[in-house]
Amino acid sequence: MRTVFSARDQFQIVGEVSNGLDAVRKAHELKPELVLLDINLPDLDGLEVSRRVLRTAPKTKIVYVTTNTDPELVEVAMSNGVLGYVLKHEAVNDLLRAIQSALRGEKFISSQLRHY
Repeated sequence: MRTVFSARDQFQIVGEVSNGLDAVRKAHELKPELVLLDINLPDLDGLEVSRRVLRTAPKTKIVYVTTNTDPELVEVAMSNGVLGYVLKHEAVNDLLRAIQSALRGEKFISSQLRHY
């Protein structure tokens, strides 16, 4: 993903982390416009990370990029103020559209999951 975003002038990567607790800390520190987040993270899962990030940086837009297709999880994830849910295997087609939608304040779900 870093390669995709580095090649686009409209995006600037301001931070990267490898676990949930660091994601919360970094988002609190940087208050980014957008966070791409996996559901399955060490230390703190993506659902709790998104809750905490949105509490401390409510203007931050969050898009999950994950392999998890559990319908109940998708429903919970999208009810927490998160604006996007992209499956990793569909990211090539969906991620840029999900980001653009989130930045407009609109929700986006990968096509395979839209029936949820």
